[in-house]
Amino acid sequence: MEHQPPPFFKTGPTPFARLLIFALLSLALLVADARFKYLDVLRAVAAVIIYPLQRIAGAPASIARRAGEFFVTHSSLREENARLTHENLGNAALLQQLQSLQAENAHLRGLLATRERVNTKSVLAEVLYAARDPFSRKIVVDRGFQQEVKSGQPVIDHAGVVGQVTRVYPWLSEVTLITDKDHLVPVLNVRNGLRAVLAGTGNDSALELRFVPLNADFQNGDRLVTSGIDGVYPPGLPVAEVSNVERNAAFLFARITCKPLAGVNSHAQVLIVSAERDMPQRPPGEEKPVRAKKSRKGG
Repeated sequence: MEHQPPPFFKTGPTPFARLLIFALLSLALLVADARFKYLDVLRAVAAVIIYPLQRIAGAPASIARRAGEFFVTHSSLREENARLTHENLGNAALLQQLQSLQAENAHLRGLLATRERVNTKSVLAEVLYAARDPFSRKIVVDRGFQQEVKSGQPVIDHAGVVGQVTRVYPWLSEVTLITDKDHLVPVLNVRNGLRAVLAGTGNDSALELRFVPLNADFQNGDRLVTSGIDGVYPPGLPVAEVSNVERNAAFLFARITCKPLAGVNSHAQVLIVSAERDMPQRPPGEEKPVRAKKSRKGG
């Protein structure tokens, strides 16, 4: 049996003593930390010291996670951007349709108010297309014989006179606009009651008064309405506004340019007004004079 000599120097306390010492030290530290908070400063210092080590240890996992989030976020942002672009285009189209419907609704309300103001039988018509002839100002509407439309009936909108029905088909009608160069409208100056004849020029934004003397009282801004003396247009319908008056002594008549008040080329709905007017009966006893036949010579 091998025998070891005793150590030359003492090796310290026994293991059991060490266990007991450290156990008591741990209990003391626990009591000091739990009851008196003596170790908070030490814990904070230790946390500051080991924080860089924690960041270095967790760096690979954090880098991998951030890289994955970057690619996922980039892909989702591209998809969301494409979706929002598509929605933006759709909303823009809906907004344009809404604005168009609002304008059409306002125009229809104006036509309804005009129908009540005119107080005559009228038919609502929709403009289908313009005539093919580039030298005439005509439109085609979706009302005809079947809707009791007749040739010669005036056509108006909420602002004034648009034109006159000149040709009627079973389900369609042709309307000649007041801007047509062959169209004439008897008008009345609202300011002073002077009557004149308004003619088209072939230009949708210009009309002219014909055969007006140089000394006739027409001024810029005068409003012209239908006089009603032709038996076609009801009296008092707005037609045009005087925009320019030129008087030259070298000519017999003044040159007076007007602008139409109605939307002759801008609206999709119009009113076809009945041209029938209740004329008063002749007074009793009034008879047409009969011309006496001339007697023959020698008879």
